[in-house]
Formats: sequence, C-alpha cells, structure tokens
Amino acid sequence: MINTISLYILPLMILFILTFALAKKVPVYEEFIEGAKDGFKVSISIIPYLVAIIVAVSMFRASGALDIFKHFANTIIPPDIIPLIFTRPLSGSAALGLFSDIVKEFGPDSYIVKLAAIMVGSSETTFYVLAVYFGSIGIKKYRYALLTGIIADIINIGLAIWVARLFFLASIS
Repeated sequence: MINTISLYILPLMILFILTFALAKKVPVYEEFIEGAKDGFKVSISIIPYLVAIIVAVSMFRASGALDIFKHFANTIIPPDIIPLIFTRPLSGSAALGLFSDIVKEFGPDSYIVKLAAIMVGSSETTFYVLAVYFGSIGIKKYRYALLTGIIADIINIGLAIWVARLFFLASIS
C-alpha cells in the first residue's frame, strides 16, 4: 500500500496545485516562468560562495593538514572519521559519499560506522547553508551565524564521540 501511495503522491500534488491555481485564475505558466527567472538569478548570485568553499577544501587537503589531524586523532577516534568531520560542515552530499565508503570498508555493524552515522545524522552543512542561503539574499556580514555554526559543529563532534563510546564501544569489548 505504501508503494502505491508513494507512486501517486507527487503527480496528485502537482494536479492539485494546478487545479487550485486554475480555480483562482492564476496564470500558471507565466508564474512558473517568473519563478524560474528568479531561481536562475539566485543560482548565479551564489556561485562565488560555492567556488570559495571548493577552493578552501582543496587548499585544506593539499596543505597536508588533514593527515596531521588523522595522526593526532588516532588516540581518541578512528582516523578514518577525520575526513567526515571536516567534510560534513561543507557538503552533505560529499559527507554521505564518505559515509558510504566507510560503511563499505568496515561493515554496517562496526563501531566506526555507528560513530559516522551519529555524526552525519546529527550535524548540519554549516558553510553550505551560509553560502547558499545568505548568499542568495545578499547578506555579507554573517560572523555570528558562522561562529554559532562552528560551535554547534564542534559540540556535535564531541557529543557524537561520547554517545558512540557510551552505547557502542562498551558492547564491542
């Protein structure tokens, strides 16, 4: 039954919206075109912010800082989690790709996968949100939002490690 509902829900929503718009005498096609123009303008305006994120990530990887963090973190957490920690605030898609690689390498029941799942599931793409949402409406001074996001990311890492150790490390020993 769920499969049938999920198959028809999107077409039914589109049909409902179009019917409602026609009943209200809204020029649907013209409104769609205006929305598409606005969306294109927004996408053009956020390109510099997205390029800045890509350049920052590339510089971080090329500098060797990631390897240094992996070396020092080995006593606290598995070193394979470090790329996920630094990628999640930047890109949700990239973090899910890293998470998928961790699952394939270590298996779904391993401690590292459970730790990674907690980190991915309980964090936000801070820099991406700042770049896209703030960039799309033209906010240039967002230092408090940035500081709050970074603090939240650091707290997330600490709590994820604590929760994973509390619930899953004891069960492995």
